[in-house]
This record gives sequence, C-alpha cells and structure tokens, in this order.
Amino acid sequence: MANVVVVGAQWGDEGKGKIVDWLSERADVIARFQGGHNAGHTLVIDGKVYKLNALPSGVVRGGKLSVIGNGVVLDPWHLVGEIASIRQQGVEITPETLMIAENTPLILPIHGELDRAREEAASAGTKIGTTGRGIGPAYEDKVGRRSVRVADLADDATLQARVDRALQHHNPLRRGLGIEEVDRDALLDKLRAIAPEILPYAAPVWRVLNENRKAGKRILFEGAQGALLDIDFGTYPFVTSSNVIAGQAATGVGIGPTAIDYVLGIVKAYTTRVGEGPFPTELKDADGQRLGERGREFGTVTGRKRRCGWFDACLVRQTCATSGVKGIALTKLDVLDGFDTLKICVGYDLDGQLLDYLPTAAEQQARCVPVYEEMPGWSASTEGARSWADLPGEAVKYVRRIEELIECPVALLSTSPERDDTILVTDPFAD
Repeated sequence: MANVVVVGAQWGDEGKGKIVDWLSERADVIARFQGGHNAGHTLVIDGKVYKLNALPSGVVRGGKLSVIGNGVVLDPWHLVGEIASIRQQGVEITPETLMIAENTPLILPIHGELDRAREEAASAGTKIGTTGRGIGPAYEDKVGRRSVRVADLADDATLQARVDRALQHHNPLRRGLGIEEVDRDALLDKLRAIAPEILPYAAPVWRVLNENRKAGKRILFEGAQGALLDIDFGTYPFVTSSNVIAGQAATGVGIGPTAIDYVLGIVKAYTTRVGEGPFPTELKDADGQRLGERGREFGTVTGRKRRCGWFDACLVRQTCATSGVKGIALTKLDVLDGFDTLKICVGYDLDGQLLDYLPTAAEQQARCVPVYEEMPGWSASTEGARSWADLPGEAVKYVRRIEELIECPVALLSTSPERDDTILVTDPFAD
C-alpha cells in the first residue's frame, strides 16, 4: 500500500482540495504538513461546499484520521472557529478524528499585526502580497527559537517564559514600526483561555503516524500553496514562508522520507497566480479575462482576483523535478473549452539566449520572454468527462503534449469541480 504526497506544482490554487478529497476516500489518514490558514481548499461534495483553511481536507470524510503536523503554523483561535463552522455543516470533529502535533508552533495575534504593519510600510515593488494572517512572522519565530508551541499551553510557567522570550523580540520591532507594545498579561490570558479548546487534540503525531504506517495504513500527505511559492525553490522573495515541495512532508509530520511512496503534483491546464511576483505567461488581454471568468479565479481566502496565463511547461517541469513528482493530476481542462488556439510556454528568451528553465535571479526572471508553441483548441465541451473517449481529439492531444513537455505522465484528469468528474489513469495508492 502506497503513502502519497500531494503538492501543488504551480503557484497554488490548482484544485488540490478536490483531488485530496477524491484520494482521501482511499486513505486512512490525511496529514497536513506545512503552511498556515493563508491557503484555502474548497471541496464540493454532493453539491455541498466546504471551505477549509487550517483543517486537513480529510475532516469531511467519516472514519478518517486527520492530522495537523509540526510543519504547519497554527492560529488556535481561527482553528476553533473553523471547527465550529464545519460542525454546523454536519461534520463530526473530535480528538479521535483530529490530532495536532504537540510541537506545532502557534500563530499569535502579534504575528498578524506585525505582518500587516510591515506590508503596509513596504515601498512600491517590494510588497510580497501576504494575506496578513501572520504566517510569515510565525515561521520567523519558529526559526528564531521563540515560538509558543501547542505543548507549551499545558504548563503556565513554560507559557510565560515562551511569551516573554517572544516579546523581547517583538516589542522593539513594534516600537520601530510605530505600533503599541504588546500587553503581556492580556496575551497570556488569551492563550490560557484557548488552551482547553486546543489541548484535547494535542498528540505525539510522529508516533501515531509511524504506528499507522507499520500497521499498513494508507497515509495521504497534504500541503498548501504551490511549489513555485516554496521558500527555497519558488520565485523568491514573492513566496510563502515554508517549504512547499514534497520533501517537506517527511519533516512536517516526523515520519521520514522512506515513508513516501508516490508524489502527485496538481497542475492546472493553464496558469494562475495571486499577488505579486514574476509570471512569464501572464495574459492581460481578453484571453486572460476569459480564463479568469470561466475558471472563477478568485482566492478562497482573500477573494483576490487571480492573474491568469497560458500553461508554462518549463515551470511545471521544474517543480516535478524538485518534488520528485511521479504523476500529475491535471485540473480545469474544461476552462479551455471553446478557444480556437491554445499556447504552451516551452522556453524563455533571456536577452537572446534560449532557456528551458526559469533562472533564480529576480532581475533575470523579469526579463524572460516566453517562447510559445501553438496548438489547435476544441469547440466541444469537456466538462464532466469521465473517460478519454468523452474528450475531443484536440483535448487529448493537448494533454499528451503537456506530458511530453513536463516529462511526467498524467495520473488523473479533472473536468469539473465535482469529485466524480475525474478520469483515473493511475491510482497513486495502488502504484
């Protein structure tokens, strides 16, 4: 039985929620391994819409264990609210169905305040496009060894020491930004109040997952964002604050790299990006507008309009390499219905030099001009197709050409937000 890591292979928003939900039916455990509540997953099940930010996608499936790993940064107040909201939709969430790693760092109110203040103070061209929810500052505190972690909520003396250490760093920063210093006692009171609602879910997740693995259980590792937002391999500095690529699944839950049997990359049939940063194939014309409207390209968390462009095979080939992707799930093929001509980026022209990858230097990225290959579109609908025979011939050729260019096969093909509108080529759990 395979254990599967699911990663977004572009800039996020590839439709991971649907694919993770589709795979969770085959899994016993669904583990979230990085990110915060700045990324959203939208699940559509029997016409019912669930919007998740911090909770793993598996919570809406009965009989599954959902896990929040130590690679995540967790806003406890947001989590409690999200649990309440999902419960109102009829989903049962208990400490038997949801576990939080004891060593998970917490996002505190001071992190969101710092996040927003710094973004507002940033000069033109230097804004990252953060959601302002405190994810970046929380990861900074983790690396700076001044986090409050889930386990710290259980001991008041430890909690006070952790808060004092954090404030030694934050208060000088706040003074420099013109923000009022933190009320230490008020912050401690908030943490003491939320502790009884979080601690029942706390567990040694590394141990639980290793036991499940030894018992032959299928584990699905779920990330947030996309590989092009990875702190090391993304379009830095316009990236998230954690590692998004598949290797993070091992350290993000404490299970070890030998536990990963299959990496599934989620890839949209075109390209989108939210916020700032380079985007070589971005379309600012009627075609870009059409992709955005047909694809309903608005952020789950922020509602921000996504930038849209043609499929970039160079970028996806890169992310397939850095995450060790064995197969991709190609989503939103139906959005391309009706285009007379489709374009695929097959390289970049950098000052007369042809590149088959996006360079690391930001100033070089900005000068890269996409080199396109054109393909005929199709007029018939692909929406809801559940077999290759249901697809127009031109659509099949488009998919096959993508496989060739990214040097990775299609394992699943998604043709609508409905989970059953999926063409299965390779079941990752049976690989």
